[in-house]
Amino acid sequence: MIRNLFLIAVTALLSLQAIAQDTQYQYLSGTDKDKTVTWDFLINTGMKSGSWNKIQVPSNWEQQGFGTYNYYKDTQNPEETGQYKYKFKVPRSGADKEIFIVFEAAMTEAEIKINGKLAGPIHQGGFYTFQYNITSLLNFNDENLLEVKVSKQSTDKSVNNAERKADFWLFGGIFRPVYLKIYPKTHIDRIAIDAKANGSFNLDAYTENAVAGSVAKAQVQKLNGEKVGVEISSKIIGQNTVTALKGQFKEVKLWNAESPNLYQVVVTLNDANGRLIHRTIQKFGFRTAELRPHDGFYVNNKKVIFKGVNRHSECPESGRTLSKTLNIADVKLIKEMNMNAVRMSHYPPDPSFLEACDSLGLYVINELTGWQAKYDTEVGTKLVKELVVRDVNHPSIVMWANGNEGGFNFNLDTLYSKYDNQKRLVIHPWERFNGTDTKHYPDYNYVVNTVLYGNDVFFPTEFMHGLHDGGHGAGLDDFWSMMMKHPYAAGGFLWSFADEGVTRLDRNGEMDIQGNAAPDGILGPHREKEGSFYTIKEIWSPVQIAMKDLPSNFDGKVSIENQYSFTNLNQCSFEWRLSKLPNPAANNQQSIVASGKIKGITLSPGEKGFLSIPLPANWKSNDVLYLTAFDAFKQEIYTWSWAIKIPALPLINNAITKSKIEVSENNKALTLSVDGISYQFDKKTGYIQNVRNAKSEISISGGPALAGVKCELKEFKHYVSVDDYIIEPVYNNEAKFKVKWIFSSGKHAKLDYEYSVSGEVDFMGITFNYPEENITGMKWEGNGPYRVWKNRLKGTTFGVWNNDFNNTITGESWKYPEFKGYYANVFWVTVKNKQSPFTVYTSKKGTFFQMLKPQKAAGATNNNTTPAFPDGDLGFLDGISAIGTKFQAAEKLGPQSQKNIQLNYTWNKGSLWFDFR
Repeated sequence: MIRNLFLIAVTALLSLQAIAQDTQYQYLSGTDKDKTVTWDFLINTGMKSGSWNKIQVPSNWEQQGFGTYNYYKDTQNPEETGQYKYKFKVPRSGADKEIFIVFEAAMTEAEIKINGKLAGPIHQGGFYTFQYNITSLLNFNDENLLEVKVSKQSTDKSVNNAERKADFWLFGGIFRPVYLKIYPKTHIDRIAIDAKANGSFNLDAYTENAVAGSVAKAQVQKLNGEKVGVEISSKIIGQNTVTALKGQFKEVKLWNAESPNLYQVVVTLNDANGRLIHRTIQKFGFRTAELRPHDGFYVNNKKVIFKGVNRHSECPESGRTLSKTLNIADVKLIKEMNMNAVRMSHYPPDPSFLEACDSLGLYVINELTGWQAKYDTEVGTKLVKELVVRDVNHPSIVMWANGNEGGFNFNLDTLYSKYDNQKRLVIHPWERFNGTDTKHYPDYNYVVNTVLYGNDVFFPTEFMHGLHDGGHGAGLDDFWSMMMKHPYAAGGFLWSFADEGVTRLDRNGEMDIQGNAAPDGILGPHREKEGSFYTIKEIWSPVQIAMKDLPSNFDGKVSIENQYSFTNLNQCSFEWRLSKLPNPAANNQQSIVASGKIKGITLSPGEKGFLSIPLPANWKSNDVLYLTAFDAFKQEIYTWSWAIKIPALPLINNAITKSKIEVSENNKALTLSVDGISYQFDKKTGYIQNVRNAKSEISISGGPALAGVKCELKEFKHYVSVDDYIIEPVYNNEAKFKVKWIFSSGKHAKLDYEYSVSGEVDFMGITFNYPEENITGMKWEGNGPYRVWKNRLKGTTFGVWNNDFNNTITGESWKYPEFKGYYANVFWVTVKNKQSPFTVYTSKKGTFFQMLKPQKAAGATNNNTTPAFPDGDLGFLDGISAIGTKFQAAEKLGPQSQKNIQLNYTWNKGSLWFDFR
């Protein structure tokens, strides 16, 4: 018993000793946008300038109400400078330590003083972590004064060209944390780890003031502290040297984006007698990342395809000052879209973002700033070191980007490997370089051409520019299919993750997206999901199901393909549901009639097979079948849905006594009344002009009009046919348009129509007019809840949906889903309005419904993202228009983006039933 207590006491003492020899951190600022510290502040120009004030640190000072907002160039107040003051104390115990002050980032040039003395050279470069040894400048018995002068403009012109003439917001200030890092006099300054997929482990330990004979040790552990393998050690051969620690580990779990297995290593510095001097702990992953020229990009000896996005570090209220919580949420959103990669555009992110990529699993391209202009070699050399030294141990980082779009200083390319013992690939985004073709914004024909003739590994680091509602999901299906035919395909990165909106404090909090410069996101500034979010989620699902409709002989077997790189589908699971949908008049929600769970089937990456759904015998009596796939971590991959049948037309109440059909007319109009509803037709056009029920007038008019075609009425026929009354406008032969209204007591008004068009058209079908100002919403059975484009049909779900009216312009306002636009596979729709709601039923699958016309974005400089719409307000269509991107019209984006083409005159037929009760 005494012996056990002694061992416990010794263990506790050793543990306390180890903790005491860890690096200590003392924050002078807050830790993130939500946890800040108040400093004194003075700005020389702009908002609240000219007198000392208080500011929260970290922050961008514009978002604290100071200075001047600038985007792309410092056109206003380029000389803007902020001065900070903060008093702090250091414990007396720090007198025998080495103390560094660390700035994780300050825009753009920072001069640091401690107690009136310079801490070191002025730092140039706004996105990088820098530090100074301030031990000799500190008072250990009194307060210390920290003074920081931050200038938006650098005295180095190349820094301004690289960072402050760029297509993003140009903020100022200390926007990431400031803290003291307290070491023992002899310490481990930093480590660099190269842990490969074969289990080899190489660690470079950079020590300070360690004498010869000291020993560096490394113990690999699981994250719970359990030891892995034996401890590695190596003697220090001299002061301020690099010590290599090498080992080999068996049966380690490898890191990749699908299974982000992490370890940690405890590195200690001990004197010749074994006494612990300093200890540091670093997470890492065993993985190998490499480009194989004329082949592809490999992780752990398996080819991977990047399904990636470009991400700015930005929040509307706090600028580039973020938080761990927000960074984790962004990584989860990226993974929710079934993406596996992210490019840091165009600067290194917060450390916590990279930590989230490590732990949740994303491949990362980390980037040196340089938007179409480069750092010169002197300052660039320093910044490359700061970039790589800070981030070298993240397994998520698989390559470095040396600038962007021409912002490449070729003299810096070889410097990355100087600090990166993994020797990761260095690329030049948009350039053919180092065996890669990263062409930005290729059109579809470029992709076709490079598939045929390209010799480099192909992965555009920016493509499908997502301005407003264009790009991203729109066109991606065709692009991706063609890109995957490239013999050396490695995927690509969409531009971009979220709209770069900033709440302007000089404009009462107005959200500023700089015209067409910044609304490029798949998500809004506050991470509101656009329709493309779900399109991408389906197209990039690692479980692929190509079945668009249920075949008539469907037996429950679904063809699936495994598009993972590492995961067998037996690690996944599935769930199916059969549902009945409510009718238009019902207030109840859809009901799940039957459901079940299915274990994943054994299917290796790249293989195809069949998943069997054990459907009940009466499954066809339901309205919709849903199938959801879940990954190995029980997260939803995607939910597919299939309509089982067209809903039956609801009967009018049989208790209603059949009424006589009454018809009256004059020179201009014909009025028909039946079952308490009157219909008025214009005899000059043949169009319905008005409907009235017992409650109200219903201002439907101007139809059915043939979308996009001007029709001349030849004859207005109307006549009795047994118990029905027929209204049959006859149009000139050139129009190839036939219309027949059928009115019967006790039945819904029915419209039969036929039309034929040839050649290329933006849309096909019929339309009606209805005043926009009267519409309050819509309820429908069909695909939703988001609108679609001809080249963005994936990502919606079949069901009954209910959307309220909004006038959202994607990327300029953010109430999603947008209300106006095209909707797919609509079986019935109820138009909610201020007069009297009415419902229209369709006769066939695949009918598109047009709800009004979206407004053109105020920031649009061309019509690429303003697709064509019929003149009418409500349309029932067989073909709709596609949408383009910022740089390309729709016709440049592939087969699905072309206009609707009918080479021969083929008659399109349809029927609608109108319930105006």
